[in-house]
Amino acid sequence: MKFRVVFKVLSLISLVVSCAMLFPFAISLYDHAPDKSAFALSMFFGFFVSFIFYVYSTNEKSTHIGIREGVGITGFSWLTASVVGALPYWISGSVSSYTDAFFETMSGFTTTGATIMTEIEILPRGILLWRSLTHWMGGMGIIVLSLAVLPFLGVSGMEMYKAEVPGVTAEKVTPRLHQTAMRLWGVYVFLTLLETLFLLLGGMSLFDAFCHSCSTIATGGFSTKNASIAYFTSPYIQWVIIIFMFASGINFSLYFLLPMKKFRDFLADEELRSYFYITVFSALAMSAALYLSGFFVSVEHTLRRTFFNVVSVMTTTGFVIEDYNLWPEFTKFLFVILMFIGASGGSTGGGCKVSRFLIIGRQLKTETSRLLHPRAVITARMNGKPIPKGTMDSSAAFFVLYMLMLSVGTLITTAFGIDLLSAFTGVLTCLSNVGPGLNLLGPVENFAWLPSLIKWLFSFCMLAGRLELFAVFLLFVPGTYRK
Repeated sequence: MKFRVVFKVLSLISLVVSCAMLFPFAISLYDHAPDKSAFALSMFFGFFVSFIFYVYSTNEKSTHIGIREGVGITGFSWLTASVVGALPYWISGSVSSYTDAFFETMSGFTTTGATIMTEIEILPRGILLWRSLTHWMGGMGIIVLSLAVLPFLGVSGMEMYKAEVPGVTAEKVTPRLHQTAMRLWGVYVFLTLLETLFLLLGGMSLFDAFCHSCSTIATGGFSTKNASIAYFTSPYIQWVIIIFMFASGINFSLYFLLPMKKFRDFLADEELRSYFYITVFSALAMSAALYLSGFFVSVEHTLRRTFFNVVSVMTTTGFVIEDYNLWPEFTKFLFVILMFIGASGGSTGGGCKVSRFLIIGRQLKTETSRLLHPRAVITARMNGKPIPKGTMDSSAAFFVLYMLMLSVGTLITTAFGIDLLSAFTGVLTCLSNVGPGLNLLGPVENFAWLPSLIKWLFSFCMLAGRLELFAVFLLFVPGTYRK
């Protein structure tokens, strides 16, 4: 691994995170809030780290980023961003320890939404804005943002793009990678501003509308209110957030088909259709179970509550309007399944991704057909195209590694005396970047009571889940660092 090339990009990451603090710093100055000094010190530290990394990398003549450098940059970028990004929480005293600050920041950048904050509404607006901005930057990916700037530094970044973008494959939507990054961020910004406008029309303040839009489009889940979206009782606001959560769980590259009026191609995408069917079926099944059990008396009320929570969990956003810990066991088990599945590949959502389940399903169908017809030549297809064997193998390997990490993480968590359901769903929700789990880590609970070591374990799970496991796993393979 060419460490100087890695540190050259890490200097940019630290610079981007530090510059992003200018916005909450400005809010703090406007409010005359005490956290302004925390943001000033944090920016100074971030700029200093960026300067040190850049000075160290100046003598590196090679600008090529290979697989090893791509993996190293991706993993260490998120760590660098979280280390620097945790400082405002810690210095301002918004949290009691650096462990809590790092957990909150990692949860923000990975768009998990698990929080250790117990009294959110007493926090200064600068801190609240910073929580939402960590979601927004992490949603589309700090690396994807950096790719728009890297060509000006003389650095090529396709390997970084492959390692960071969530999903089965990372496809460029334009011939030039920095153009891809710019266009993806263009869609991202447009959706954020559009949702902000709709929430403003629903009566939200500009600050709350923008913060919740950042969290929604990033499928993160941080709110400016203790009760999350339940604070806003307006059905209009809740339906707006449902629609934009669902939209954020769609593969963002599909949105490029709409300006070209390729509506049939957009609607014909197999992953999109499966994502839609799973969401609707799950919501209707839950609605029937809840309505027949007498939980809600109004059909609209029932549908809105179930659709909100199903879309929130399916897209791994994690917003809350209801304590589904109190719902029937059938619905809670269905939520666990949705946490596994997650959103579409190439979206800001987490989980195993709908596309992987489709690929594994096609693989099972193909192998079954081969058993019945040994001499037949059968090819697994998706969207009319043959699925490469490497893609099928990587999907199967992902599931094995996912289940292994889930099992080991749950085992370690239960060793600290935490009950099985809380431990299992806690690890699951962090690996899938959902946010709330079940039982003691349910939708109206938080992660503040966990032991420090478990918080570090869960932080690792968040990072591993956000980077699709392998990018983090390779950081522990000695061969990654050999030339």
